[in-house]
Amino acid sequence: MKTMGFVVSKKENEKRRALIPQQIKFIKNKGSLFFEEGYGEVLGYNDKDYIKEGVNIASREEVLKKDIICDPKIGDAEYLKDLTPGQTIFGWVHAVQNKDITNVLIENRLTAFAWEDMFIEGRHVFWRNNELAGEAAVMHAFTLFGKLPYDCKVALIGKGNIARGAYKILSSLGAEIVVYDKKMEKLLRSEIEYFDVIVNGVLWDVTRDDHIIYKEDLMRMKKPSMIIDISCDKAGGIETSIPTTIEDPVYSVENVLHYVVDHTPALVSSSVTKTIGDELVKYIDTLIESNIVENGTLKDSLIINEGKIIDERISQFQNR
Repeated sequence: MKTMGFVVSKKENEKRRALIPQQIKFIKNKGSLFFEEGYGEVLGYNDKDYIKEGVNIASREEVLKKDIICDPKIGDAEYLKDLTPGQTIFGWVHAVQNKDITNVLIENRLTAFAWEDMFIEGRHVFWRNNELAGEAAVMHAFTLFGKLPYDCKVALIGKGNIARGAYKILSSLGAEIVVYDKKMEKLLRSEIEYFDVIVNGVLWDVTRDDHIIYKEDLMRMKKPSMIIDISCDKAGGIETSIPTTIEDPVYSVENVLHYVVDHTPALVSSSVTKTIGDELVKYIDTLIESNIVENGTLKDSLIINEGKIIDERISQFQNR
């Protein structure tokens, strides 16, 4: 039987948590769960609320010694380099897009289960988090733009969960929306001068060397105009995209405002935490009991096992 530690993220403005107290009742092995002191305070829960549900409260140092470390933004965690061989990480890892993370996992001989690779019959387990990322990004970005959605013509790139969330907010606030998919990238570039706002909801294919929107395209956009890159892939779909933070969310290139906040769900942390926990409780006992083979969703999300790369996409990216 393994132990699982839940650590408080030190990422700027990261208020999401993996579990709230009322969700713990759905977990069988409660005694194997260890939460960092003050884990739920940012959401209004104190340590006693967690203890009442049968779990343990421990110091950060103790939590980080557990067999499995669960942290939604674990790919951005500063403590990864301090973990030891045999430990497992469980959260959004994004190793395919980040060589530095992969190198740490390999060097420390860690195991990683990536939330971004958890699917059931083709649908992402945490699809609602992705929708909320789109919703929160649009709401936040427009407070910084100076124009309301109903005054804007918007190009929306993508038809996935992130794009669907963005569409929901844009349409409810009266924006004129044109949706483009990956087969329509050239068409978007040819029509770029018609739009006040471009919203990118496409996770970038790291094997591609091109872009959807190039720096020179920006000069043909309206004035004022804005790009909301929810996917936040540095120089990915949008050549001029550089990930930003909630504290410092925008910058301008060629007089086009860029919003590239890489953790917009943190803006709606209570809503997101509930959706995360509702799904997470279905997998925690399986990890603790090491029954991975019996769970296809978890098995398919195993990207690195004791420092050995399992996900071929990582190997391809590492060798580029």
